[in-house]
Amino acid sequence: MTPAARIAAAAEVLDAIAGGLAAEPALSRWGRSNRFAGSGDRAAIRDHVFDALRCRRSFAALGGGTSGRALMLGMLRAQGRDPAEVFSGEGHAPAPLTADEAAAGHLPTGAEALDLPDWIAADLEASLGAEFSPVCRAMQARADVFLRVNALKATREEARDALSAEGIAAEPHALAPMALRVTSGARRLRNSAAFNEGMVELQDAGSQALCEDIPLPDAGAVLDYCAGGGGKSLALAARAPSLRYVAHDAHAQRMNDLPPRAARAGAQIEVSTGPQGEFELVVADVPCSGSGAWRRQPEAKWRLDRDGLVALTELQAQILDECSAFVPKGGALAYVTCSLLAAENTAQADSFLSRHPEWELEHQRRLTPLDGADGFFLAVFRRSGRS
Repeated sequence: MTPAARIAAAAEVLDAIAGGLAAEPALSRWGRSNRFAGSGDRAAIRDHVFDALRCRRSFAALGGGTSGRALMLGMLRAQGRDPAEVFSGEGHAPAPLTADEAAAGHLPTGAEALDLPDWIAADLEASLGAEFSPVCRAMQARADVFLRVNALKATREEARDALSAEGIAAEPHALAPMALRVTSGARRLRNSAAFNEGMVELQDAGSQALCEDIPLPDAGAVLDYCAGGGGKSLALAARAPSLRYVAHDAHAQRMNDLPPRAARAGAQIEVSTGPQGEFELVVADVPCSGSGAWRRQPEAKWRLDRDGLVALTELQAQILDECSAFVPKGGALAYVTCSLLAAENTAQADSFLSRHPEWELEHQRRLTPLDGADGFFLAVFRRSGRS
């Protein structure tokens, strides 16, 4: 496919997304209907689609509309390219611009320029302060691909050498001791021996950094209460394999991949739908807005609304209360979000402490894309035993 044909295909997929399909199913459906497209074509179309989802408001302003065609027009203008060179109608290129399309569009301003819904811009600015605009600008770009080297299988240098032998280049990242940033060959990862033999796992460097900050007990059991796919369970188990790890999720099907992932990694992790007893550490990586990872999951930015955010904060408080009941005196509770919003982070931590005077805040940390990874928040509470 020509570059222009790829843009036309991306516009088609974006229209399917606007019609109600999620991005991944829309891309898969297009691929099934256009089997002539090679892997390079599909990758380029995917990149165009996700660029447009990340920058939907600014591209719409520049392109004069929200259709897939207008978003691609806006993308070209954002890149400083002449759209007429692409919208030529030749071969499988998009049809030539109409006079209205050629005249449409304006420079985006305010929340529009930062690709934010209006309703959340003030919340984010209050949460981020002087970092507000730089963080939002960073989230308009594609996120890096990060790997966590599994200490149960290899050192970081050994993993780097193994990846290099398979045509995947990676470099150490300062945020976490086992983090690698993939610099080329990312699309080969899933078929690589390093990945399939458990030497490396896909995990953002920010998430890895928070896992390193979570204080593991000298002995006993650890409960990952909102485990999902189990990434944090695996990271913690690589740090201290002698502990007992139990993974739980309210939606048990989210943990379906955890047993084979743990087997591949050489980690012992129990999967539970109803944990019982006490745990010296409980990790609650709670459902949240995902605002710290919007460049990876840009659809979430446009689906969220005020009512949805309120519902999330209520659920987070409920989960914290539930988790605290599993922790004995002297034990720890680690609260984690991938959010940049104070309502889900420091305000949630303060509210928990006000409800539970027997707990103390031991440590908290916030990361943003300016630190070189996704945005995360960690608050570690310790049960003091006071009533």
